[in-house]
Amino acid sequence: MKAAVRSLAARMTGQAILLFARFMTAPRAIWQGIEPVHRQRVYFANHSSNGDFVLIWTVLPAQLRRKTRPVAALDYWLASPLRAFVGRDVFNAVLIDRRPEARTEDPVSQMVSALDEGASLIFFPEGRRNSADEPLLPFKSGLYHLATARPEVDLVPVWISNLNKVMPKGEIIPVPLICTVTFGSPLHLESGEAKDVFLARAAAALLALQSQGQT
Repeated sequence: MKAAVRSLAARMTGQAILLFARFMTAPRAIWQGIEPVHRQRVYFANHSSNGDFVLIWTVLPAQLRRKTRPVAALDYWLASPLRAFVGRDVFNAVLIDRRPEARTEDPVSQMVSALDEGASLIFFPEGRRNSADEPLLPFKSGLYHLATARPEVDLVPVWISNLNKVMPKGEIIPVPLICTVTFGSPLHLESGEAKDVFLARAAAALLALQSQGQT
């Protein structure tokens, strides 16, 4: 019964988060060169707010949302019982320890395991929130390792516009503002493609979506 109650609470909390996100941001999804169909994908996006993965999750159709897991920081989402409940039970996040010296699991192996279980992923290749002036920070190598390990999985660039203005860093009260989530054409690792070349191509594909979401 306890598990059933926890599952019900997770579903209700997820619905409340979805409604709140839609109320605060009126999110608009633009599917450019791709359709929201049932296919395993890694949605890789720019990262400027703690709410980034929530917004992507919110605009996905319900049948896709149920199979999509965000990749998130373990140290943040396990910092309190409430965060742990939201991260683990509501979003079923793949929790990655950002402290190499404390890790007991390899982050890429964790993500590959989630893919092998049939999940799609929401992933931020910059590795941390971008508070700099440039639109993207240099990509870490994780996206390349995922593409190498599971080359058949679609890698979908996703540009999030305006969410950093809704929830600026350090603020706890969001500001209502229309946000746009633009999904681009999927990428795959090409035969013999070097890591740096692939990451540059992925970053360029993401940046190319930036103007589509301007409001």
